[in-house]
Amino acid sequence: MSKVGVFVCQCGNNIAATVDTAKVAEEVAKLPGVVHTENCRFLCSSPGQQLVQEIIKTNGLDKVVIAACSPHMHEKTFRKASEAAGLNPYQCEIANIREHCSWVHEDPTKSVGTGKSIDITRMTVARVLRNSPLDKIKVPVTKKALVIGGGVAGIQAALDIAEAGHEVILVEKEPSIGGQMAKLSETFPTMDCSQCILTPKMVEAAHHPKIRLYTYAEVESVEGYIGNFTAKIRKKAKSVIEELCTECGECTAKCPFYASNEFDSGMGKRKLIYIPFPQAVPAIPVLDRAHCPKYVKDKKKCGVCAKVCGPNCIDFDQEDSFVTERVGAIVVATGYEVMGVERFPEFGGGRYKDLITGLDFERLASASGPTGGEIKRPSDGKVPHSVVFIECSGSRDESKGVSYCSNICCMYTAKHAMLYRHKVHAGRAYVFYMDIRCGGKRYEEFHRRAVEQDGATYLRGRVSRVYERNRRLVVQGADTLSGSQVELEADLVVLATAVLPRVGAKDLAKRLGISYDGYGFYSEYHPKLRPVETATAGIYLAGACIGPVDIPTSVAQGSATASKVLALFSGDELTREPVVAEVNTTTCNACWDCETACPYRAIQRDAIKDRSGKVIRYVAKVNEGVCVGCGVCVAACHSKTIDLRGYTDAQIYAAICAV
Repeated sequence: MSKVGVFVCQCGNNIAATVDTAKVAEEVAKLPGVVHTENCRFLCSSPGQQLVQEIIKTNGLDKVVIAACSPHMHEKTFRKASEAAGLNPYQCEIANIREHCSWVHEDPTKSVGTGKSIDITRMTVARVLRNSPLDKIKVPVTKKALVIGGGVAGIQAALDIAEAGHEVILVEKEPSIGGQMAKLSETFPTMDCSQCILTPKMVEAAHHPKIRLYTYAEVESVEGYIGNFTAKIRKKAKSVIEELCTECGECTAKCPFYASNEFDSGMGKRKLIYIPFPQAVPAIPVLDRAHCPKYVKDKKKCGVCAKVCGPNCIDFDQEDSFVTERVGAIVVATGYEVMGVERFPEFGGGRYKDLITGLDFERLASASGPTGGEIKRPSDGKVPHSVVFIECSGSRDESKGVSYCSNICCMYTAKHAMLYRHKVHAGRAYVFYMDIRCGGKRYEEFHRRAVEQDGATYLRGRVSRVYERNRRLVVQGADTLSGSQVELEADLVVLATAVLPRVGAKDLAKRLGISYDGYGFYSEYHPKLRPVETATAGIYLAGACIGPVDIPTSVAQGSATASKVLALFSGDELTREPVVAEVNTTTCNACWDCETACPYRAIQRDAIKDRSGKVIRYVAKVNEGVCVGCGVCVAACHSKTIDLRGYTDAQIYAAICAV
């Protein structure tokens, strides 16, 4: 016969104000199996926990019920106390009589709260009588991390993990690491040169002995679970043998053909064998097969790059290759992109060359950009004497499918106005805005500086139309503060367009088994308490793949994910809660509804074999390293083959019948 001890907590007045805890203890003492009850003022205190341990030992209790607050608050506390007294921690259950009872009743007579508390505790006693001892699951851990995305967040995560002594695989889909930050001219609010602060980190990541860098590569598939992932990585053909390349740049210099430069938003040209920008890491060139005459015309044509290459590292027949890496944790830092001007037909997007995005303006202002850092109109190369910046272009706009604020636009528009005024001293900068949102350290002061020191004119209102007149763009809008319509002639119009997830973000999420929101940004486990974790254990998020964030936040999140990875790698084995699903293989009919329903891909197909090794049938099997105990498979199983440890059907039915 089980010996159950029930401890009722007053929680100061949180529970005692509406519940007669002494009456609860008295009534529960009459239940079968209950050998001891206790009414305490603060069970979670150190004396309260010591009391629980002493009574467990003195009375030889083998099951414990704590009638107190939510299990989310103190389940671990009391299970540790029970374990310290020699009891299996999973023989301790919490009856929530605070959040589920006292806090939702305002009865000064305490009759309602007391009666309900007795029922809740009675149900928990009936359930704990059917508890079985459980042991924590131990999972071996591969102490190697995969970081997907080589922007500033991914670089920071990789460096922090590598500095702690663990191997890192850093995968970047572009030919160079650096991400969107590499395109920036200067950064707010300090106006540091972007390349000056980013390039050292890029070089450090490339040369770190613990970091293996795969650029121009993508993650093809991921299998496994926390501590034991297997990633298949596609290395796209560069037509260059990386091991032989000396990064001399001779092939680029001699190439006679040009194509539009994607890194400069198409405003400049590059060679067909190229590195994206002068500070690229690695500085190994990539051959543009989509335009190279060796591939699109006659293979016998050209080939100049191969002729001038001293180390003979040009390989026109090179194909995509695959590598497989076993890792214990994955950091996803795939970054963002911005909405293109073609999404704004009302502004002439796609028709007017002098209508550009904020990221395009960054390239114009950058010393490594198509104009060498001079602000010039894309249409004719002339210096613009007036520039209109339009904030919230696409953001907070349901008609564009984006209802959220893009977070960084107010700040980088202020920066753009400053950069323009610093480079074109006689120029006029106008900014149309909806609201100014500068919610960071020294951000408001930065915005005020653009207005007060650099003379930017801010107009609160929306722009309705942009059209061309006499080779200039006319911007029609409203100034709601003066209550007047505004029409401005501009030489250049810059749209602060919405921040969007990367193209392919949803496909990657499906390969990784992580969730995403309606816009395509990856979903955190909890936005406040677990902001860099996903619902899939062992996969973490950093940077703008979660949503629009600035550089300091991206760096902080990169370091945060590294700390999570290092905590995982701190032991040779990972200890997990044993509350997972289990399958009765004798009754499983292999319908695979559980496999379809499982959001964590924890259900596997296991072969049942005879003595000769011949497969007789297949049954469902739960991978305990992946299962989080959500119970979806239990509900999906028509044959009632699957149960959830700690929440079995027998336990649930017993609790219901106890009322």
